[in-house]
Amino acid sequence: MSGFFQRLQQLDPRRQQAFMAALCERLLPNYRLYAETTGQGDPHGIRVILDLVWERLAVKEARIDFDRQAEKLADLEPPGEDDSFGARRALEAVVALSALLDTLRGEAPEAVLEVSRASRSGVRAYIELTEGEEDAARLGELVRGHPLMADENDFQDAVLEAVEAGELDREALKALRRLGRNEGVSNLGLSAEE
Repeated sequence: MSGFFQRLQQLDPRRQQAFMAALCERLLPNYRLYAETTGQGDPHGIRVILDLVWERLAVKEARIDFDRQAEKLADLEPPGEDDSFGARRALEAVVALSALLDTLRGEAPEAVLEVSRASRSGVRAYIELTEGEEDAARLGELVRGHPLMADENDFQDAVLEAVEAGELDREALKALRRLGRNEGVSNLGLSAEE
């Protein structure tokens, strides 16, 4: 994995942002599901913020107040007292997008690693929840060998390869966004109606 993280850190900031934006796309259905099941949160609001990030990636001159967007995003967090599984996954989506906004607002050298790890840790938590294995060593093995984790690793590899390859023009960004949207299926293999 360290080679993967090294490659991530060697990307220029715009390519890191594109990588994070694609991962955020794949986390959004988890937020949407949480909002649908609890009536908390605002899937449209979080979608708008991520759309602005894509706009900025496509049009460098786009004048977007990301400080303002970060404030709006903070209001979309699940309530702190909600410690449910769904709330934690929704929070991951918010935290990942927040880390991405930090890079657009200034220096956040660790953000790309945070987003990558947040997405993987959500998958790990889901596997732990669904498999219910008590033994830590067996659980670790289960997580590593689980199809959802394999899918997550393949997805992040594919996104990294896509942002490393060639020019990040409009077409490349559109393709990356489609890859991230993953036909509406999240990193947990869940989907919610748009």
